[in-house]
Amino acid sequence: MSTENKNVTLPHQHGKKFKNDLIFLAVLLSVILVAGLGVLLFRGAGDSVTVTVDGKLWAEYPLNEDREIEIKTERGVNLLVIKDGKAEIVRASCPDGICSDHRPINRDGESIICLPNKVVVTVRATRGDAPDVIS
Repeated sequence: MSTENKNVTLPHQHGKKFKNDLIFLAVLLSVILVAGLGVLLFRGAGDSVTVTVDGKLWAEYPLNEDREIEIKTERGVNLLVIKDGKAEIVRASCPDGICSDHRPINRDGESIICLPNKVVVTVRATRGDAPDVIS
C-alpha cells in the first residue's frame, strides 16, 4: 500500500469556493450599480447647449431662452428646438430620423447625435455650482 500524500478535494470544498465567488461577484456588481446610479442621478442640469457639425463648433445657445434653430449643413437640415430649459431635435432630413425620436435633453453631458448629417447637440454646465460626484 502506498503512503503518498495525495491532494484530495472534497465535494464540499468546491461548493464553498463557488459560494465565495458568487458573493464576490454580487458585491462587485452592487458597487458598479451604485456608482452608475450616483453619476446618473446627481448629474447637474446644464445651462447651455453646443452644436457641432462635422466635429467643428457651429453654435452655442443658452437653455433658458426658448428658440428654434435650423441647422443647415451640406448633408442635410436639422431643426433644434430649445424650450422650457430642454433641447431636442424635432425634425431631421436624414433617412432614419433617430435623432428626432430622442427625448429632450437638459443634463450636463447629454447629447443628441445625427450621424448622417454629422450634427451633435450637447448640453453643458458652464456655471461652477454643479455638484462634483467624482471626488
